[in-house]
Amino acid sequence: MWDEAFPSFLIGLREGLEAGLIVSILVATLVRAGQKGRLPQVWTGVAAALALSLSFGAVLTFTAANLSGRAQEAFGGVLSLIAVGFVTAMVFWMRRSARTLSAELKEKVRASLAMGAGALVLTSFLAVAREGLETSLFLWTNVRTAGESTGPLIGAAVGLLLSTGLCWGLYRRALTMNLTRFFTVTGAGLIVVAAGVLGYGLRDLQESGLVGGRGTYAFDLSGHLDASSWYATLVQGTLNLTVTMTVLQVVGYVAYLGIVMTMFIEGVRGGAGRPATTPAAGSTAGSAAASAAGSGAAAPGDEAAPVDGKPQSARPGRPRWVLPTALVAVPVVVAGAVIAISDGKPDGSATVTVSERDCGKGFGTPRPGQQVFQMHNTGDKVSEVYLVDPGTGAVYGEVEGLAPGTTRALTATIGSGDYAWRCVPTGGNTVTSAAVHISGGSEVKAVKPVAEDDLKGPLDSYRGYVDQGLATLMTQTQKLQTDVHSGDLATARADWLTAHLQYASLGAAYGTFADLDGKIDGRPDGLPDKYRDPGFTGFLRLEYGLWHGQSAADLTPVADELAQNVAKLVHDFPAQDFDPADLPLRAHEILENTLQFELTGDTDMGSGTTLATAQADLAGTQELLTLLQPLLDERDPQLLVRVNAGMKRVGDLVAAARTPEGWTPVDRLPADSRRQLDGATGQLLEDLAPIPALLEIRKAA
Repeated sequence: MWDEAFPSFLIGLREGLEAGLIVSILVATLVRAGQKGRLPQVWTGVAAALALSLSFGAVLTFTAANLSGRAQEAFGGVLSLIAVGFVTAMVFWMRRSARTLSAELKEKVRASLAMGAGALVLTSFLAVAREGLETSLFLWTNVRTAGESTGPLIGAAVGLLLSTGLCWGLYRRALTMNLTRFFTVTGAGLIVVAAGVLGYGLRDLQESGLVGGRGTYAFDLSGHLDASSWYATLVQGTLNLTVTMTVLQVVGYVAYLGIVMTMFIEGVRGGAGRPATTPAAGSTAGSAAASAAGSGAAAPGDEAAPVDGKPQSARPGRPRWVLPTALVAVPVVVAGAVIAISDGKPDGSATVTVSERDCGKGFGTPRPGQQVFQMHNTGDKVSEVYLVDPGTGAVYGEVEGLAPGTTRALTATIGSGDYAWRCVPTGGNTVTSAAVHISGGSEVKAVKPVAEDDLKGPLDSYRGYVDQGLATLMTQTQKLQTDVHSGDLATARADWLTAHLQYASLGAAYGTFADLDGKIDGRPDGLPDKYRDPGFTGFLRLEYGLWHGQSAADLTPVADELAQNVAKLVHDFPAQDFDPADLPLRAHEILENTLQFELTGDTDMGSGTTLATAQADLAGTQELLTLLQPLLDERDPQLLVRVNAGMKRVGDLVAAARTPEGWTPVDRLPADSRRQLDGATGQLLEDLAPIPALLEIRKAA
């Protein structure tokens, strides 16, 4: 967590100290001028700036949450670049302005005192709001990078608290610090962090499709470095450098760091010999605030204290609480309104009718770009509705299970081409609306729908594969049964592994084996007596006995029951139903189970061969991918390129665990090897994740 917290800690500390110094100077100037009664005006401006900053962060969060996945990537990428620009400008501004900051602020305060309460509130508001908005934007980008981690929020909170303590100490002259050195060191650190945010933002833009080069990698170290290791996590959290980066990311990172850091260092060297124009922020000064406050120069005073010889009195007829309340409440109310609008029905979103009679009614000629359509079912049947290319049937967006009388939003990106609505009521007739041609937009990729018949060929081929595999499995389990009956447990151990791996390679069919899967390869999890429970049967129960010294007599009934259950499976399987939708789903689920059970050692009952089982799971997954390849290549030609590279990476890591003496138990793998294997498998699962959605059976087909 702390690796993700550090960048936010740095921004919170630096921005908090900048804002704190500004507030300290404003307060100290009023105190010296005998205007303590005007301090509430300063705090009103500060409170309004804080409210604006928090509201800005809320608007960013809720706006992004209501965008599509691709739009979120684009939104985050653009804001990351803006954040980099703000942080860069802030670093150079403070380097230039630190020496004259106190004098400039004091002059503004004096002018504000002469102009009245509103001017003083505005001065403090503008001084603090800039720092607050920068902090909100940069913190939002860090939080988005970290996902669900609370590290950035904790880091920012610690940095802000520490900066508050430092400012109080500086104001009270309880401590001194070299501010020039502080802002130089933190400025250099923020430039490095900003370079990482730039790289992350460019990657977001590539993922969104706004910028090309998504698949052009400068390097891919995932096969050599474990992305989940402590050192990789530390580098990624602090610098936003990952084990896999595109050429654009690397060029942007190196160019920004080289140019900006060089300019910053040259500026520091050039300013080192110039004398400070004021003592307020000199390199060895205690603090600007302490300089402004003086040593007890403040005289007691209130709102009636004179300024430039003229008494200042409160404006009659207006309660004092009105202005502070309005300044704090307005940003919050505006932010709430923006969030409410973004979370509800967007302005200008079209309402489109869904029914057999009026499918697509209300659909005009939308503008190119992301659009939100309110799909309203006016019929009497539950319906599915698709936005399609009427020529190819490719799907741009869909809503499933739309009940009669209900309305749901459908978000789609509109580009150049032909668009129509396809309404598919349950038990009714499929209706396609008139087509609308859109021009002037970019090309938008649609998903070619998959019909049940499209999966019939792969399903028939896979059933044949399973039938043949089960016949081989029955022969192998009968051999294993004979070994146990004859008391040859050494041979039984070798034959057990052969048969178990054969069963594991049929992973895609687990969903059709029903209760027999639990009897053939069930785990003892949840059983009252665990390994000795009568309900613990099959391969893993036999493994436990073979590797825990149980006798042939004890294992004979276990082997007999296993052989009987396999024979029953061979008999029942041809008549069992196999949902075609299970094929693409299993392409992801097999290795998901591998990561959960085999790679944790959860299914190791003593043989230490869970990595061999993982290898068999890979073989079963590869069989599925081979059968689904024509459908996948037609919809995403690059998907299997990434998946096959990941399969090879994981396969090589698993194969490395096999020595001439046998398989290395997963809990005896070197820590780095195990982290690499877990990381590569996790990445492979991410690459496999789109397959079920791409090959989902759609009635639009």
